[in-house]
Amino acid sequence: MHQLSLAEIARGLNERQFSAEELTRGLLDRIARLDPQINSFITVTEELALAQARAADARRAAGENDALLGAPIAHKDLFCTKGIRTSCGSKMLDNFAAPYDASVVEKLAAAGAVTLGKTNLDEFAMGSANESSHYGAVKNPWDLSRVPGGSSGGSAAAIAARLVPAATGTDTGGSIRQPAALTNLTGLKPTYGRVSRWGMIAYASSLDQGGPMARSAEDCALLLGSMAGFDPKDSTSVDQPLDDYLAALGRPLTGLRIGLPKEYFGEGLDPKIASAVLAVVEELKKLGATVKDISLPNTQHAIPSYYVIAPAEASSNLSRFDGVRFGYRCENPADLTDLYKRSRAEGFGDEVKRRIMVGTYALSAGYYDAYYIKAQQIRRLVKNDFVSAFEEVDVILGPTTPNLAWKLGEKNADPVSAYLEDIYTITANLAGIPGLSMPAGFIDGLPVGVQLLAPYFQEARLLNVAHQYQQVTDWHTRAPAGF
Repeated sequence: MHQLSLAEIARGLNERQFSAEELTRGLLDRIARLDPQINSFITVTEELALAQARAADARRAAGENDALLGAPIAHKDLFCTKGIRTSCGSKMLDNFAAPYDASVVEKLAAAGAVTLGKTNLDEFAMGSANESSHYGAVKNPWDLSRVPGGSSGGSAAAIAARLVPAATGTDTGGSIRQPAALTNLTGLKPTYGRVSRWGMIAYASSLDQGGPMARSAEDCALLLGSMAGFDPKDSTSVDQPLDDYLAALGRPLTGLRIGLPKEYFGEGLDPKIASAVLAVVEELKKLGATVKDISLPNTQHAIPSYYVIAPAEASSNLSRFDGVRFGYRCENPADLTDLYKRSRAEGFGDEVKRRIMVGTYALSAGYYDAYYIKAQQIRRLVKNDFVSAFEEVDVILGPTTPNLAWKLGEKNADPVSAYLEDIYTITANLAGIPGLSMPAGFIDGLPVGVQLLAPYFQEARLLNVAHQYQQVTDWHTRAPAGF
């Protein structure tokens, strides 16, 4: 049963081929046996999962048949879950049990989804490799000596290893799409405001966005249908009608206009990945799409702009973790200042401290105009590039990452080299547009991902393109050896 997709699980449960409890017990057993190899879970919620599975079976026996009713999932461990540790991968919140559920958790629970646990992540979602977690690095199931990507690497690795069919992730600069690419998954970052951020512990509030991760576009459509929607509790939530994501999957691609940005195929991109991306383009042309070369000239400025804006917002958001109200507190502080200093110094890891310091510097008197305001101006230019491009094309296609999954520890001494792995994904967060990564083949046994970008609130279009491609290819069905 662990090889079944979300859509197949829905059909199996509806046809009484197995019960939600049987499925849940089977996956919990796999997690217990196999997760020590990859370290994808921080907390396994066995008691909660079995209770939810039994409740789902009872609801199905009473005549309900919603697609997610009894379907097992996992949540990235920065979505608050009532009474369950929500750690953000940090020592700072190792002892924090949230007093409420995040809106995403609440919505999926209402749909009948079964929560198997909370997945590992880079500390406070700051990282591209899932190596900065207080609970240890996550390993890529395709090669245990390599990273799964980050920050949603725990969710990605758990799905790739067939420990869970789907999971939630968050994407601040590519943290859903990049690990999806490195582990052979489909991952979607919705338009900013499409999915509620209430109860999703913030890294950079103007960039963070929750979204689905699964093996296929169909499964992501199933998950997004329950996750998305207006939330009055979230001031950044947009009151915009939802599309029928499942119904949109079947649309033909005849006449679809695909844009290929010249900036995505230049220096820094592995030539083998470029070839894999162009092979996807050829398949989409066979399905009726047309291709046009375009330019996104401000892409080159995206990395420096992002790494001013995101740390600046992080330094503000993380100021609440001071050892006073909740979270880690140092022992025997001499006074209030000592409490603040030592609690933060001992509770935060190196990457989080680095970003707090960069952000605080960028916001300080004398540097705010030179750095933060300038970065926001570049952000507007990036957005304008996309607005202009989408007057000519329907979707933009390119690589998700410039390189394959790298070796664990390979980039630890040079954080900037890891930051550069986000070059193709960061722009979607700066502009707020939706982006999707889908499997596009393998190079030397390692997965390759292709990214699709679309105008605001066109998640259905992205899912449609990915689904049609997945109907004529089988990359997304392949599993790593041993899992």
